[in-house]
Amino acid sequence: MVKLTEDMKESIANVRPLPLATASKDGIPNVIPIGMCKLVDDATIWIVDNYFLKTRNNLEENPKASLYVWGEGSKGCFQIKGDVEIKTEGDDYDAAYAMAKEKGEKYPAKALIVMKITDVFECKGGPEAGKKLL
Repeated sequence: MVKLTEDMKESIANVRPLPLATASKDGIPNVIPIGMCKLVDDATIWIVDNYFLKTRNNLEENPKASLYVWGEGSKGCFQIKGDVEIKTEGDDYDAAYAMAKEKGEKYPAKALIVMKITDVFECKGGPEAGKKLL
């Protein structure tokens, strides 16, 4: 099981927006900025689907995604890859829905994307670029 470092956890909590990349079953890529996500444990990230279109279609066809973490507030530069599950009911979805509504009634929280982290890679330039960290 992948276990994020404290610096990685802090970066995920502090950096917004985070680019989320997906691909269709035919390999057509898509990337969007996301702002509503939460690290729930060392290997799980919740992402709230408020306005996904191509992203949601891609995740239904190909349940894999990647997050890029870098920017003001980050302690490094890394890429997270993982397997996803889409939830539209249940306790986890209800908690994510409440989280979205706390930020504003305008957020519909159509689904909860549960990302189970499988790999983490280095993104900064230099000889370690692309190296698997976890």
